[in-house]
Amino acid sequence: MIVIGAGPGGYVAAIRGAQLGLKVAIVEREHLGGICLNWGCIPTKALLRSAEVFHLMHRAKEFGLKADGIGYDLDAVVARSRGVAKQLSGGIGHLMKKNKVTVFMGAATLPAKGVVSVKTDKGSEELTAKSIVLATGARARELPGLEADGDLVWAYKHALQPKRMPKKLLVIGSGAIGIEFASFFNTLGAETTVVEVMDRVLPVEDAEISAFAKKQFVKQGMKIVEKAMVKKLDRKPGIGVTAHIEKDGKTETQDFDTVISAVGIVGNVENLGLEALGVKVDRTHVVTDEFCRTGVEGLYAIGDIAGAPWLAHKASHEGVMVAELIAGGHPHPIKPNSIAGCTYCHPQVASVGLTEAKAKEAGHEVKVGRFPFIGNGKAIALGEPEGLIKTVFDAKTGELLGAHMVGAEVTELIQGYVVGRTLETTEGELMETVFPHPTLSEMMHEAVLDAYGRALHI
Repeated sequence: MIVIGAGPGGYVAAIRGAQLGLKVAIVEREHLGGICLNWGCIPTKALLRSAEVFHLMHRAKEFGLKADGIGYDLDAVVARSRGVAKQLSGGIGHLMKKNKVTVFMGAATLPAKGVVSVKTDKGSEELTAKSIVLATGARARELPGLEADGDLVWAYKHALQPKRMPKKLLVIGSGAIGIEFASFFNTLGAETTVVEVMDRVLPVEDAEISAFAKKQFVKQGMKIVEKAMVKKLDRKPGIGVTAHIEKDGKTETQDFDTVISAVGIVGNVENLGLEALGVKVDRTHVVTDEFCRTGVEGLYAIGDIAGAPWLAHKASHEGVMVAELIAGGHPHPIKPNSIAGCTYCHPQVASVGLTEAKAKEAGHEVKVGRFPFIGNGKAIALGEPEGLIKTVFDAKTGELLGAHMVGAEVTELIQGYVVGRTLETTEGELMETVFPHPTLSEMMHEAVLDAYGRALHI
């Protein structure tokens, strides 16, 4: 098996293939661990942790503590983030050696079925295998006129290694990437404006959760502009950017010293030779079936290149599934609706399954439960009373259709509902489950009870 791309989909596929006795090679053109580990999930969480600690330091008095002269060293914050990424990237190299996966550092192309040509520093090398897995990932989408230049306009890579602390920041797009960077820089003191083309921030989330999150962001000093579009950026080197923002048919101009563009991603499908092989590509993503097969014999596509949801954990599980399929196993296909989405802004946001609106749209009669953080002892003890947990059930069958959260540590809590959906748990089983006290997880129980008129602490 040859895997092209060593991100969270590719390197996991390689490890699982090796575990199952396959002879495995992996090709990577830049960094082992891919974007997620080097320029995405991991380093952003390191930055956000620094911002969280900084925020807590300012709240020291609330906890009976004293903290004077609070400040930060941006270079040191970034250096810690890069160090975390470097440590983990080195760990991937160790895992490849341990599992006897042959690593080729270079750019791959597919000149023919079952053949991979790798262009390395030493020249070109041709590899052959019965099975090839495309795991080339994705990159930031760039809109005409809003392209990143690394100086005034940043993409995620520039924002992860900022040359300066923005004073007045514009973030274009309020998906997970945009809102996480907005949260980080806003917490460190940047005057932050977020412009979102849809009718609400975090538009893929449940409307109630989006509204709650927005209220908290505004409370923290962020300016949120919804149903608006940045039409043009006038760049003034050494000075800043004038943004032309259209809302309700009117265009206004605002000045910023820094802009972060976070308007989605595009799949890395170019220069691989996919068209000649007959691989179908739809809007920069490879078309696959539920088992990640491309329709070309022996060729699979996993992770971001294979479409939504664009999540590292989805890519990893697809990698395992494909490796097991190649090795002759009978794995279950991935169910996108049972994959959690997590956003690590402050407050955190997490969800799995259908929103209330999507559930109704799909024809379900629903029962909805809610429980606020203010009713939970552990949340109050932590000093984190702002939050909400929401559950959506099918009124006829008791199936847990979706769960949606905003508040402290919800990215850790959501997995309880993910397990519930995977096990096809009903409301009865969830209500009979004993949750430990005092924990934030008790709110998950109460949100289920509330859906059936049985909540105890509200």
